[in-house]
Amino acid sequence: MAQTHRRCSVLFVVEDLEAYRPELTGYCYRMLGSAFEAEDAVQDTMIRAWRGLDGFEGRSALRSWLYRIATNVCLTMLDGAQRRARPMDLGPAGSGHATHPGEPRPEQVWTGPIPDQRLWPDHSDPADVIAGRESVRLAFVAALQHLAPRQRAVLILREVLAWSAQEVATLLDTSVAGVNSALQRARATLATVNPAATEPHCPEDEHQKALLSRYVQAFESYDLVALASLLHEEATLSMPPVPLWLRGPADITAWMAGTGNGCRGSRLLPVTANGLPAFGQYRPAAVGHDPWGLIVLEIADGQIVGLASFLDTDRLFSLFGLPSHVD
Repeated sequence: MAQTHRRCSVLFVVEDLEAYRPELTGYCYRMLGSAFEAEDAVQDTMIRAWRGLDGFEGRSALRSWLYRIATNVCLTMLDGAQRRARPMDLGPAGSGHATHPGEPRPEQVWTGPIPDQRLWPDHSDPADVIAGRESVRLAFVAALQHLAPRQRAVLILREVLAWSAQEVATLLDTSVAGVNSALQRARATLATVNPAATEPHCPEDEHQKALLSRYVQAFESYDLVALASLLHEEATLSMPPVPLWLRGPADITAWMAGTGNGCRGSRLLPVTANGLPAFGQYRPAAVGHDPWGLIVLEIADGQIVGLASFLDTDRLFSLFGLPSHVD
């Protein structure tokens, strides 16, 4: 009986910890800018929490305790790490007539995408999903990387997760005055970065649905005139891990007609990344279509303002549950 009771208690504690995995993943992703590093950080958090349960003794709320562990894990991972960025942060726009996009750079250079499913499982409250999508937009997460790690933690906890200054001070072992000062500096830095406002993925929005349908039709038929008509005049195209990025419909379509011509005949499968509409792109192969890129769209005022095509398909397509081949 005692052994059965202990087994049940262990299962109950594991379920308690696992219930926090999605929100901790979102927190660590905002801190680290990488879905893969976020998963590693959360797994480390869970292991530390499991090992430290005997010393926990309920002195603080389980959620606060887990966030404390996760914050320490993230701060350790960020110690000495290079700031993650988007291609637009690293240099001027290139030409649509470029013959080479540049040499690929390591994964740790880039702010990467994350599947919505990792942040909000199917049973999530729709209101929470809608509210949370704004704070995982690619532009916002990339902007967060400009902050010093502790400032980043303060801003996320205070302004994204709505913790009180006292709660954050307790978590970071600092004073309320220290938290307020860090928050003020973080806000000032973000104001200089000024991440562009974009619309989250809204499956029920008829206008957005129509825009996405037109995008898929234009891309799959490779109708570059139709595609250009969907782009804002300042729209950007980036292709991590290569550094080349383009601005404006003319350069974007020139690239697609020239060096990027291999995308003709592609097929798109819809997913959702960072609270934004996204597609797995498959280029023609000898038989069927093979993975080429994960395209994340940023939309504002009924036009596409950003196309981020992430080319690390070996890891990303598995992460997003996309098939390895399309017939």
